[in-house]
Amino acid sequence: MDGHDRSAREQQATQFVGELEDAGVVAVALTFVDNSGITRVKSVPVAKLPAAAAWGVGMSPVFDAFRLDDMILSGTHAGSPVGDLRLHPDIGRLTVLAGQPGWAWAPVDRYDQDGMAHPQCSRLLAARMVEALAEQGLTAWMAFEVEWVVSAGDGDEFVAGCQGPAYGMTRISELSDYSVDVLAALAAQGISVDQFHPEYGAGQLELSVAAESPVDAADTFVLVRETIRAVSLRHGLRVSFSPKVAVDGVGNGAHVHLSLWSDDTNVMNGADGGFGLSATAASFSAGILHRLPALLAVGAPSVASYLRLIPSHWAGAFACWGLENRETALRFITGPAGNRHQSANLEVKCLDATANPYLVVAGLLAAGLAGLADEAKLPEPVTFDPATVSAQERVAAGIDQLPSSLEEAVAAFEKEPALRAAFGPELATTIVELRRYEMELFADSSPEEIAALTRWKH
Repeated sequence: MDGHDRSAREQQATQFVGELEDAGVVAVALTFVDNSGITRVKSVPVAKLPAAAAWGVGMSPVFDAFRLDDMILSGTHAGSPVGDLRLHPDIGRLTVLAGQPGWAWAPVDRYDQDGMAHPQCSRLLAARMVEALAEQGLTAWMAFEVEWVVSAGDGDEFVAGCQGPAYGMTRISELSDYSVDVLAALAAQGISVDQFHPEYGAGQLELSVAAESPVDAADTFVLVRETIRAVSLRHGLRVSFSPKVAVDGVGNGAHVHLSLWSDDTNVMNGADGGFGLSATAASFSAGILHRLPALLAVGAPSVASYLRLIPSHWAGAFACWGLENRETALRFITGPAGNRHQSANLEVKCLDATANPYLVVAGLLAAGLAGLADEAKLPEPVTFDPATVSAQERVAAGIDQLPSSLEEAVAAFEKEPALRAAFGPELATTIVELRRYEMELFADSSPEEIAALTRWKH
């Protein structure tokens, strides 16, 4: 970051100060997501936004080492009290928060005091992976699905905030005003919601947003989640995005939809490959499929993740793919006839909202790029629920179950050179050490205790 860049950032932010003041905004929340998937924040008064854009806001790098319970890892590359970073807001994503009057929001990139990119900034990492994909003449469009539960309880126990049946209109009636306010707030913030509906679990809701460029998709996931939280609190409700709110429930996922484009053409449609996949799209998808066990260290990064990631729960617990198969970790979606050139995409189902979305974006792109480099091949698609056949039949079909514990996922990540190279030694090492630090926290915990401690963190 040089003087010209700083000046341009300052001028861009200055243009918005009057508009923010006219909108009644007093302060701007500047957020990043840590390696445990929790959104951290500093804020500045509106008048200080131009200075923050140019020179950043001070923040300790220690947050790279924060566990979900706010204990701090003393790690190889993270956890020291020494040093300082600068949080530089992306003014292009500056948003007046409709659910929090008086506030605006912007995501940040993290640099050191000399203006160099912080090696553990996940948002800058995601941007670098987008650039690497562009060097192959490709772009990606992504969107995160957001699942959450609403609770009407006063304490830390979960009490479903609606009683209607799964997918039932009764839930919309029970939460009618709340649902309208969530959708209205998102619309006021410029977020394009494609669908909204009650989900399977008790008190569970879900919405889908339009696809965007990968970094924007991760930004939008953060903004949607915080908007839902703010609106819920104004309605006297508490929300959880945890993968396992209650041990006997289905849990919340954070599925990612991904399509691959060359110029203006969706290369996941219209070719001679299976279901219209081009060779490029097939290799990219195979790169993700082959690295799913390792990707879980960033995409299902909590001990609680593995209470959700179990067979026959539509969580995608098997490393396989299939057309519209909701029990495969990768679900290929052609879309309706007549619109497949736009809508064909790959859904990654084994992810949840304890993940840092920027690490998810970066990991998926890095895995896909490795698949392109290897000219990887997809195995035969799976047309059944893998849990319904014997282990011997799964072996014969080349179907492996994904890791059933965080320990297994971390071991896979340690052995995966493409992901570790893309993330760099500092970040890759911190991820491994931090995941082990969480395993220590829950080493003697029951499933009920794991769910309880994770329930309200993200």
